[in-house]
Amino acid sequence: MGKIFENVKRILSELPEGVELEAAAKTRGADEIKEAIDAGVRIVGENYLQDAEKVFPYIGKIVRWHYIGRLQKRKVKKIVEMFDMIETVDSVEIAEEINKRAKQYGKIMPVLIEVNSGKEPQKSGIMPEECVHFIREIAEYEHIRVMGLMTMGPLVKSPEDIRPYFKLTKEIFDKIKELSIGNVEMKYLSMGMSDSYKIAIQEGANLVRIGTLIFGPRK
Repeated sequence: MGKIFENVKRILSELPEGVELEAAAKTRGADEIKEAIDAGVRIVGENYLQDAEKVFPYIGKIVRWHYIGRLQKRKVKKIVEMFDMIETVDSVEIAEEINKRAKQYGKIMPVLIEVNSGKEPQKSGIMPEECVHFIREIAEYEHIRVMGLMTMGPLVKSPEDIRPYFKLTKEIFDKIKELSIGNVEMKYLSMGMSDSYKIAIQEGANLVRIGTLIFGPRK
């Protein structure tokens, strides 16, 4: 078996029980993704709709597809049709569009709310102090199901420096869970990438998005 297969097996063997691996497959080909699936990957994350459209015909629904990129309103219809979860909901306008499209397809779309844990003005995501209000607002939509939170955290010099942002997101996650808001099931906390996933797990992540450690550096 190849390097990707070995990488996935190693990561899976190290993950604590209850933590799921999501292969962040940005720009990767179908053969690379298939090798990761053969090794045990069950969730594939895509940043771009066009990347997903290239590989989806070769892979299909043998895995769960998560959308982890920036959402554009004009692409929501296709994303709702193709993906099993959207991890990057960050505005009422986008939530409204997802709800509308999910209704057309007769499905309830599981979503995660993206938290701008670093409060960076140039980045997408809901500001930490606005998360509860935002979730209460979009929980009214019948064809969306809020399933948890996702955060990227700011770019930092050392992986350890991202810990406070993961900790903050976990605190928000727990607070929302305690509120028991209708139509909200706080099941997933998606945090951590190749360089930071171990810290994310220590801070409560149960879904980690790993690309480089599985597939190697992007060409």
